[in-house]
Amino acid sequence: MAGPREMNQANEKLNQTVMRALSFTEWLGLLLIIIATAVAFSQHVGTMFQAGTVFLPDILLMFIFLEILTMAGLYFRSGKLPIRYPLYIAMVAIARHIIIDMKTLDAWTMLSLATSILVLALSVIAIRWGHIKLPYDER
Repeated sequence: MAGPREMNQANEKLNQTVMRALSFTEWLGLLLIIIATAVAFSQHVGTMFQAGTVFLPDILLMFIFLEILTMAGLYFRSGKLPIRYPLYIAMVAIARHIIIDMKTLDAWTMLSLATSILVLALSVIAIRWGHIKLPYDER
């Protein structure tokens, strides 16, 4: 029968194996997101060239693609994913939705979408304030 020391070593080895599998899965998932974003970006640029026009929604969509790539690059470099980036992406996506569907949106929908952007912006400010005023241990 294995003693406590052998059990600890077995548990540690299992933990390392699981962590390696999770890290690989994260890496693979991020790589797929980068590839899919690059393909979507390329397709959209091709569509703009074929149409011969560029409108504000096109620019905002390209900005969203760049934010996704930036977020993935940050994760690859630092191993961390700042929550601010998905919030920025959400704000731009809502703004793009407002711009594209402005003529069909009723006043209450427009107000709720604008309020959503405000709430997201306030969330970014709160997160930034928290990082400055209430730092946490990096461990």
